[in-house]
Amino acid sequence: MTAPTTEALRRRVIVRGTVQGVGFRPYVHRLASDLALAGFVSNTASGVLIEVEGPPDGVADFCERLAAQPPPLASVTAVGFEDLPVTGADDAFTIRSTDRSPGRTLLPPDTATCADCLRELADPADRRHRHPFVTCTHCGPRFTIATGMPYDRAVTTMAGFPMCPDCAREYGDPGDRRFHAQPVACPDCGPRLRLVPAAGSAVRPARDADALAAARALLAAGGIVAVKGLGGYHLACDATDARAVDTLRARKARGGKPFAVMCADLDVVRRIAVPSTPETAALTGPRRPIVLLRRRAEHNTLAPGVCPGSPHVGVMLPYTPVHTLLFGLPGDPPGPRVLVMTSGNRSGEPIVTDDAEALTRLAGLADAWLAHDRPIASPCDDSLLRVRPDGTEQVLRRSRGYAPRPLRLPVAVRPALAVGGDLKNALCLGEGDHAWFGPHIGDMGELATLEAARRAESQLRALTGVSPELVAADRHPGYHSSRWARQRASQLPAHSPVFVQHHHAHIASAMAEHGLDGTTPVIGVAFDGTGYGDDGTVWGGEILLADYTGFRRYGRLTPAPLPGGDAGVANPCRLALARLWAAGVRWDTDLPSVGACAPDELALLERQLTRGLACVATSSMGRLFDAVSSLVGVCHRAQYEAQAAMELESAAAGAWDADTSAYAFGLADGAYDPAPVLVALVADLRRGTPAPVLAARFHRGVARAVAAVCRRARRDTGLTTVALSGGVFANALLEEECTRLLAGDGFTLLRHGEVPPNDGGLALGQLVVAAHERQKE
Repeated sequence: MTAPTTEALRRRVIVRGTVQGVGFRPYVHRLASDLALAGFVSNTASGVLIEVEGPPDGVADFCERLAAQPPPLASVTAVGFEDLPVTGADDAFTIRSTDRSPGRTLLPPDTATCADCLRELADPADRRHRHPFVTCTHCGPRFTIATGMPYDRAVTTMAGFPMCPDCAREYGDPGDRRFHAQPVACPDCGPRLRLVPAAGSAVRPARDADALAAARALLAAGGIVAVKGLGGYHLACDATDARAVDTLRARKARGGKPFAVMCADLDVVRRIAVPSTPETAALTGPRRPIVLLRRRAEHNTLAPGVCPGSPHVGVMLPYTPVHTLLFGLPGDPPGPRVLVMTSGNRSGEPIVTDDAEALTRLAGLADAWLAHDRPIASPCDDSLLRVRPDGTEQVLRRSRGYAPRPLRLPVAVRPALAVGGDLKNALCLGEGDHAWFGPHIGDMGELATLEAARRAESQLRALTGVSPELVAADRHPGYHSSRWARQRASQLPAHSPVFVQHHHAHIASAMAEHGLDGTTPVIGVAFDGTGYGDDGTVWGGEILLADYTGFRRYGRLTPAPLPGGDAGVANPCRLALARLWAAGVRWDTDLPSVGACAPDELALLERQLTRGLACVATSSMGRLFDAVSSLVGVCHRAQYEAQAAMELESAAAGAWDADTSAYAFGLADGAYDPAPVLVALVADLRRGTPAPVLAARFHRGVARAVAAVCRRARRDTGLTTVALSGGVFANALLEEECTRLLAGDGFTLLRHGEVPPNDGGLALGQLVVAAHERQKE
């Protein structure tokens, strides 16, 4: 210790943001050491605490470079400085143990294996050659292994794997890439792989490299393997083997819903799809989501059952060492180069994470299990997105690679939990100016999914430190999520939830994502399949004038009966006939929707509509898309959610550039009536107009109706900002055409990006609306 001098400066620095689990302390250590500064760095519950001392120029340089050049996975949101008395320290800069006093910091999402780790994985001379859990400070699991904060090995599922001397030396070496990398391990001390065959299988149990080789061989032979990933199990099979794909589809009872695939590398991707430059960037980035790509039309080796009826295929690249090894390294026996990788669950259930549970819940689905003994703390399904023509991304399922990364709120909220809806459920916790989405959970109709939601909330609270004081939920009285919200709220000071109207929440979600403070309303276009309306009917084709405090229903799609309520959604042909009935169009036998129904079905449906039996009025745009899909002969019976609308979009894409005409809706007082559209469509149908042309004209007609109602709303209110939200806006053709028309009319557009437009983004809107609702009390 030397005597303090006036030529030195000591400064305390507090760094907030995603700064734990990303190699930030090693980075700080190297930076301070390079500048010959003394002091220390420590993780705290609020971020990273640094005290640094040395020449003033060196301290200033340190502070400037600290936020300007952070590690690749870090996200610095704030840096605070405070000058301290100089101590005269001239010892080496050190990393101190974690300070566990109360506070909050941000945990990074899981990240794909980095290039350095992949090189080690493939290098026979490296001690981590073929190690299925190779990782470093720049990559690997974070969210799915964390059990608490601040982030240290002791509060991860790696706590049960003591480091060997070699790993401990790397962990403690400031010059090593694994300096303070919490998941660090090697073949001597890390998790172990095992292959567990199904009962009665001829496949033999195996471990480690033998397990991988056996799994690869089983896939090559047409088998189905349950593969344990970062956030749960996948069910995998050879995507070029038609029999294997059809077997998996039948075992999972998936109907015709497309499968996602994982390709060994970009060359394989280009053999089955045509990725653009922005799509390639999304595929190869550290998040590694599933990206919707246009399928290659010719010489495509994918089995027909992978994505039947769709011109697109969901593609991802390997994001763990296990995936890379499953495809094989140079010199390995050849195996499949593209695999179906679908969530490890039965339809309607949450993804499986527990090894013992996997053996029972996936029994009958898998021929073997490729498992490992590192527990999964947080279930996390794969994220899904599409890339727009302008290069921006629209996330359709926000999960792995995104959760639990926070969103900055434009308004402060008290500690709250928003439970979302019953479809595509994702929870959201908020406090102050931050909101944290949990990973995608799924549909809330099953008890197992409700239990998964409870566990997700508990895990999210542990990682964020948010203790909710109120609960927000959908206004639908029959939703499972709303019933759970009542139970959860009874345990909190507020005692009762804030119930938010479904479409108001959609528009508020878009506003919050774009940083609007809500002081000025927007014109909200909320299009989806089902949402409980304030008048007790089913809404879903709404034009709202909305801010966070409330909304006014300015416009709507003219309602029609929904025979059978939500249960009737699986029958687009019935929806088509109900729409024709409401429009006064006869059910002639030459119409495809009539031909799709048996005589007794037609008679029953006519009685229902005439007498109003088991019918509820709906203004849903999603249901209109379903109806038109059947009316033009594309899809009469839906095996999965939104199938009819998705196939109608695919049909329209085939004629989009060849036909630019549009059907015209009737417009009156903000309402837009599809009856003229249906009359014109039936006339074109009888003229022999091809289904793709009919579908394209319908899409353009919807977009023009949106633009017309928004222009009228602007004339009446002076509002110039339009928010597009709801699951219908996952339709790329419709969203792009609405954007083109509205932007051309001078509107400011709010489109979803990182927050899904569908019910997966609903909780964010509930959160900000509930915060304002309670402020009024």
